[in-house]
Amino acid sequence: MNAHHQSFDVAVIGGGLVGKTAALALTQSGLRVALLAQHCQPLPADAVFDSRVYALSASSQALLERLRVWQALDASRLAPVYDMRVYGDAHAELHFSAFQASVPQLAWIAESSLIEQALDAALRFQPNLTWLDTRAQGLDVKTGGATIGLANGNVLEADLVVGADGAHSWVRAQIGSKVNRRDYRQTGVVANFKAGRPHGETAYQWFRDGEIIALLPLPDGHVSLVWSAMTDHANTLVKLDPAQLAAEVERATMGALGTLECVTPAQGFPLALQTVDRLVAPRVALVGDAAHLIHPLAGQGMNLGLRDVASLVDVIVKKEAFRDIGDTVLLRRYERSRSEDIRALTIATDGLQKLFGLPGNIARAVRNTGMAFVGAQPLVKRWLVSAALG
Repeated sequence: MNAHHQSFDVAVIGGGLVGKTAALALTQSGLRVALLAQHCQPLPADAVFDSRVYALSASSQALLERLRVWQALDASRLAPVYDMRVYGDAHAELHFSAFQASVPQLAWIAESSLIEQALDAALRFQPNLTWLDTRAQGLDVKTGGATIGLANGNVLEADLVVGADGAHSWVRAQIGSKVNRRDYRQTGVVANFKAGRPHGETAYQWFRDGEIIALLPLPDGHVSLVWSAMTDHANTLVKLDPAQLAAEVERATMGALGTLECVTPAQGFPLALQTVDRLVAPRVALVGDAAHLIHPLAGQGMNLGLRDVASLVDVIVKKEAFRDIGDTVLLRRYERSRSEDIRALTIATDGLQKLFGLPGNIARAVRNTGMAFVGAQPLVKRWLVSAALG
């Protein structure tokens, strides 16, 4: 039996928020797109909130608005962040305020599944999009185009392949992009709680003994925990029953939000720093976690991936009429447009993680003095807010 051949302008390999956003943005730009990804699984009926949430910056909100996805989100499940309070491991404290920075909010906290379901709904209504729930297992790039062999025996041909298939990217392996990975020996523990005190639309973050604990505001008095814990400690946290976990988080955050009630089971995600030596190859571009992994202490990983998508689409839309969308010259424009943003955030997050992981009184004094200095400089704080907003 002969394989079935289909031709497209772009094949996006990998789902998740970044891959689906890329597919939607590219098809809305008038391109014929194939998306190789699974459909989002709905939350269990008894789940109050998704354990995985993201702090979306102004740039991410703008992209989702442009794609008409933001408007489709259930507003009652979104939480704005108007203030952020960061505590060092001594007495230093930083306060960031949307009001002081003259912005509507510092970020929006949104559940992963909420955004992904809205993306799924939007993708179903795109006449130029073909959704294939199958895996790619062969990639052959030639001058005239890329050929992708599928697990179901069919074959796709595309002018451009977008690798959005995560930290262990198959696409990246096919183009031979070298990976530099460093395990932080930490695990991000996530869970959601009902808080005894109002969070006031404030995000909290504590640096404690080389670990980082964040409580992010959710609707209806709930908060989302992201605890970047040493892996042995994280394994212990994940095994605690809900009441024990709530008590441990209360203790670690010094009861800042009162009594906590755990409403979703804890999950753990290994944390690593990962960079690649190139984002592009002939007819191939990498986006999202396939292109970079950073520490979650600044909550910027997803925003970085969505900015990849925005830049790639912008480069394609503005291309010269004579140029093919898989042209290496064009794709290198995308790579150059992303290099500084990725580099800056990688250095910043890795540097902070290292700084707060250093033992000893001298290191503690240096980092807390630095925090106090930043806290006393309104212009520096405003610059940090603008950088975080993307």
